[in-house]
Amino acid sequence: MPRPTPEPIPTDQLHITMPPQHTSPDDERRYRKERLAAALRLFGRYGYEEGVSGHITVRDPELTDCFWVNPFGMPFGLLTAGDLILVNQAGQVVEGRYHVNQAAFVIHSHVHRARPDAVAVAHSRSVHSRALSSLGELLEPINQEVCAFFEDHALYDAPTGVVVDEDEGRRIAAALGAHKGLILRNRGLLTVGDSVDAAAWWFISMERACRAQLAAKAAGKPVPIDDENATRLREQLGNDLVAWINYQPLYLQITRAEPDLLN
Repeated sequence: MPRPTPEPIPTDQLHITMPPQHTSPDDERRYRKERLAAALRLFGRYGYEEGVSGHITVRDPELTDCFWVNPFGMPFGLLTAGDLILVNQAGQVVEGRYHVNQAAFVIHSHVHRARPDAVAVAHSRSVHSRALSSLGELLEPINQEVCAFFEDHALYDAPTGVVVDEDEGRRIAAALGAHKGLILRNRGLLTVGDSVDAAAWWFISMERACRAQLAAKAAGKPVPIDDENATRLREQLGNDLVAWINYQPLYLQITRAEPDLLN
């Protein structure tokens, strides 16, 4: 006899991955460091590293004016959670055995200070973001994915060298404002999120959006999505929980392929 049609499994019995709740600051600290190490490994895989440039920071859950960051000069592809350093707002290493990149600290510390909601900040040297940023353009709503950034990213329209100046750090934070992403003219991207996963996903997604816009304009004249539909798509796709969920397959890929990063 043929097999009977199975009964649907109740939805409350199906697993869905959601951000965890932590029982202690130590628990959450370990979690944030593991997510940071994984994000840095992914950035290394995707070629977002340029020499000693490129950084992701995450706020410590207990010492909220201190931030975990990748050490100066260590390649993303070799980083582990145990390699990360803790830096205070004055740019001094308070935990760890490596130096911090001061240019990273100046930008990230001002962004964290201006945005208490920003648990994590990502800024790195992806190729397509550098190309688009050289045009001094914003992202345009030419596909569904980029609409997550519709009216939720900004342009820092000033030449930027290696930022070690406190005033420039403040200007970059002010240009970001309440947005999730910032295009730094002639330099690349900066993204923020309420978790490492969200900030990393926004950076990856924004870099892909830069690539798509450059390709579309090179091929012809893109047809934009109208403002009403772009706004609706941003409301559906543009929050940090959606970013966190979208990022989980990448986190699983990197931690299963390179489990040593958790050490």
